[in-house]
Amino acid sequence: MAYQDVFLLFWNQVTESIQEERFAKLTMAKTVGKPNLKNIFVRPIYAKDDFKVLVKLRYASKETEDVEETHSIEEAFEIVKQHLKAPFLTVLLFTTTKDVTFKINKKGAGSVTENAPTFRDITQAKTDA
Repeated sequence: MAYQDVFLLFWNQVTESIQEERFAKLTMAKTVGKPNLKNIFVRPIYAKDDFKVLVKLRYASKETEDVEETHSIEEAFEIVKQHLKAPFLTVLLFTTTKDVTFKINKKGAGSVTENAPTFRDITQAKTDA
């Protein structure tokens, strides 16, 4: 199955974990080549009537400063989606009930695997706002 279709199934688990307040963190890793963008982290900001995420772009070079921005989950989806395959091949969803890994192989096919949870508790992102 094409990685885009599998990614949408994976993202459904992301939104489900948010609705059920199990979302702990999302990490993009395993890059193609040696891009300056090393990781993307998405951390939750739970509020009474709103849910936002802190998206952190971490760069390999010390000359490039890391970027942190608050976004809606829909905006975070677009950010994550635009970095799939170029440069990131893996997206890890950490919830309080399971870890879900989305991978793109060399042929461009996507796969999803589940493992025991890494996080038992949710640590909200700290914002300056």
